[in-house]
Amino acid sequence: MNRLVPLQSSQMPPAGVGSQALRVATYNIHKGVRGVGRAKRLEIHNLGNAVESFDADLVFLQEVRLFHTQHARQFQRTSFGWPDEGQAEFLAPEGYAAAYRSNAVTRHGEHGNALLSRWPIGVIGHHDVSDHRFEQRGLLHVPVQWKGLTVHAVVAHFGLVHRSRVRQVERLAQFLADEVPAGELLVVAGDFNDWSEKLDGPMKAIGLARAQAPGGARRVTFPSLAPVFALDRFYLRGLACTQMMVPRGSTWARMSDHLPLVAELEPA
Repeated sequence: MNRLVPLQSSQMPPAGVGSQALRVATYNIHKGVRGVGRAKRLEIHNLGNAVESFDADLVFLQEVRLFHTQHARQFQRTSFGWPDEGQAEFLAPEGYAAAYRSNAVTRHGEHGNALLSRWPIGVIGHHDVSDHRFEQRGLLHVPVQWKGLTVHAVVAHFGLVHRSRVRQVERLAQFLADEVPAGELLVVAGDFNDWSEKLDGPMKAIGLARAQAPGGARRVTFPSLAPVFALDRFYLRGLACTQMMVPRGSTWARMSDHLPLVAELEPA
């Protein structure tokens, strides 16, 4: 495997801790592996370069592994092998905090959601929103201290069936009512699997507005090779989107079946 050079997100200026905006990114990393059979390849090292290139304050990640025994054996002799630590810690740029909770247990391992934060984090919470036994889904909740404000970050990965997603919105609403104070800033981000674009109404009904690019243009992220669907999103409370971008190109298409979504937010 050839390791990629650091990627650049040239559509946006560098963020850094002096920026007035909160830069956020959401990315379904497909467990750090692409391909099937003998063509299967490890992409977690390239994904590390990708995450660093976002220069984001908060990175919302889905399909992240803590461990997978089969892949650890398969890739242990590659030039860049399977990480010794969990993927969340491995992907976290220097100085970032990593929060991770597992959603699903599989034959050789597990996977879940993660948040990487440039800013101090509080107590990590997790809530099961599985709608049936064939899809294990969860919410990762992390309060973040950002410039004297508390931003509640919730990483989500919703189900493949619309009825399940609507019920997961209802469970999200109950979770927020129980765990997130009404007056504090909130970002719910991740892969919503909303192929039919029907989820904005139910989310709006619970007080969450979908972040839109200036001008209202859709930002499509799936499939990564030729994106058509806007599955990856930010839903906001108390924040407004000022910029949004999707990195494109063959380098990004090879790392995951999703493209990342990056945005800049400011208090509304």
